[in-house]
Amino acid sequence: MTTPGGNAARAPWRVATIFLVSFFLLQLAWNQLRGSPLERWVIDQCTVRVNVALINALTSHAQALAAGPRIVAPGGGINVRRGCEGTEILFPLIAALLAYPLRWQVRALGLLGGMLLVFLLNQLRLLLLFYSIRNTPTLFAQLHGLIAPLALIACTLMFYMMLLAFDRRLSVAVRH
Repeated sequence: MTTPGGNAARAPWRVATIFLVSFFLLQLAWNQLRGSPLERWVIDQCTVRVNVALINALTSHAQALAAGPRIVAPGGGINVRRGCEGTEILFPLIAALLAYPLRWQVRALGLLGGMLLVFLLNQLRLLLLFYSIRNTPTLFAQLHGLIAPLALIACTLMFYMMLLAFDRRLSVAVRH
């Protein structure tokens, strides 16, 4: 039996097992890197410094600075903690891409495109959090705890569903 993508079908229990094991291993590996130079690079450089550059490009008068895992500026800033760098949404996406029997080209596109999408969405989330804490502090808790996480999940899920549809279209095109 094959999937719409032309790959051997996987029983739902196998998909679930691969997803859970992949997700667990990604989380375990990331936890093992706690405090490491790689973790500092991901949070301090790739997340905070990029966001500071975006803030200063959008509003130069903000005078934002990167201070390790913090975005500091006159009028308020934010701390970027573990999980705020986007791994909490990236790891389930990677696990889903590994678990479902997709064509290798679609899986590769999903991994690369998904990392880029999560990075961009997370940068947008941090911008919203930075500006909300400075301008509407009461909105910050709602954005941080509910709205932004749900928006990231929804956007990432839509991306995944688009990949599944693309995989099906490739299968139809190959058969004809």
